[in-house]
Amino acid sequence: MKKRIYLFAMVASCSMLSSCNDFLNEELKGAYTAENYYTTKESATMAVNAIYSSLYGTTLWIFGDVASDDAVKGGNAGDQADINFINDFSASTDNGVLNTFWQSTYETISRANNVISYVSPMSFDQTVRDRLVGEAKFLRAFSYFNLVNIFGKVPLKVEPQLTSATIHVGLSEVSAIYDQIEEDLTDAIEVLPASYDSETGRVTKGAAYGLLAKAKLYQKDYADCLTNIQALESLNQYDLVANYADLFKVGSEDSCETIFGIRYLVDKEATLGNNLKVWFAPSLEGGYYFDAPTQSYVDAFSEKTIGGADDPRLDASIGRQGKPWFNNTTFSSSWSEATGYLVKKYNEDKIVGVPISQCVIPYNYMRYADILLMKAEAINEIGGADAVEKAAVEVNKVRNRARLAPTTATIQSDMRTVIQNERRKELGFEFHRFFDLMRWGKATAEAALGSDLKWSEPRFYFPIPQSELDANQALQ
Repeated sequence: MKKRIYLFAMVASCSMLSSCNDFLNEELKGAYTAENYYTTKESATMAVNAIYSSLYGTTLWIFGDVASDDAVKGGNAGDQADINFINDFSASTDNGVLNTFWQSTYETISRANNVISYVSPMSFDQTVRDRLVGEAKFLRAFSYFNLVNIFGKVPLKVEPQLTSATIHVGLSEVSAIYDQIEEDLTDAIEVLPASYDSETGRVTKGAAYGLLAKAKLYQKDYADCLTNIQALESLNQYDLVANYADLFKVGSEDSCETIFGIRYLVDKEATLGNNLKVWFAPSLEGGYYFDAPTQSYVDAFSEKTIGGADDPRLDASIGRQGKPWFNNTTFSSSWSEATGYLVKKYNEDKIVGVPISQCVIPYNYMRYADILLMKAEAINEIGGADAVEKAAVEVNKVRNRARLAPTTATIQSDMRTVIQNERRKELGFEFHRFFDLMRWGKATAEAALGSDLKWSEPRFYFPIPQSELDANQALQ
């Protein structure tokens, strides 16, 4: 009986369909390949949007803040213990923070590689097509910029992951990675617009100039850094906003100071909001109170304004005892068990019925104030008869907004210290401090970070995750 049923089933499988060949040749429904996905302008745009979406949930703060002298882990003592190993520079290859950052960043790179490879030959409107590829190249450059400044030598993958040769890639020298970053940004500059009539939030020509200037600064190529800053300024798109605190409110993503940032949405999907608020807010608001600012950071604001008040950037950046918080509340140091302080940027008044995960305050990675301080630093490092005076002009633009008196520095070494201090205060908790300390050299880094720092020339790098060492045959 079993044999008869089996034979019937075999006969029925062909007789009930028009043809066995038709069945076997039927295209799989609902599945996309490179050949059937990259066919229209709409699909190409969606692929680029997917690169942006991969930036959601950035953990760059763990490196930029916690690994610096600006913050400690915070949160409950036993929660997210791997962050502590980042904080004291003892992270091993099996550290979960390193693994998460590595995988998410290479996911961004993989999506960008696909767009660059598959959208470039498409035949729709050339201006739009080239712009989309330019966006992908910028986002790939941004990803490699972060990787090279956290890990040093990393696998340089610039093609879709389709073969063993493109998957198993060995380490590239830091200089080669910077070469690729610069090539991508130079290409992006050629095709990106200075601004958008709609779809604001996409990367622009100014963002590409700004990141290229930053890459040059990190390599101590001060002349080319200035060249790219001057090109950015010639676009006439950027300026400082009048009130520093306004940079960290809803709508700041469209300010004249924002050059490149990550935007967020409020929707039914909780994962569309800015999760930085969840990480940084006090527990009474449903947050985890991580990234706790240090007393060292607070003490950096010892200079008073011309009117004798505290530097306004301090209370715009962090919450401290007795100072205004959100929802007409006053901050209590008891909210932060680690240091008594919490990050105020990326927080906002809670809206009734809206979960904390739906915060829409953007993370602005690059602002015009950053550009001005980069410009001052490049001018000062190049030197010359009037270099300090020219650098002071740029620094004082930033200090003036904070209502501080003009700098009195008259020699290069003093101006260098002024610029370094201004970067710490102006860009605090925007995830730049650790990277600044590394590029300023051993003496500056060790003075800020103490004996925990295990400096090894040319600088400290975190180890490549074990998951990559195990999976990538070129690293074995």
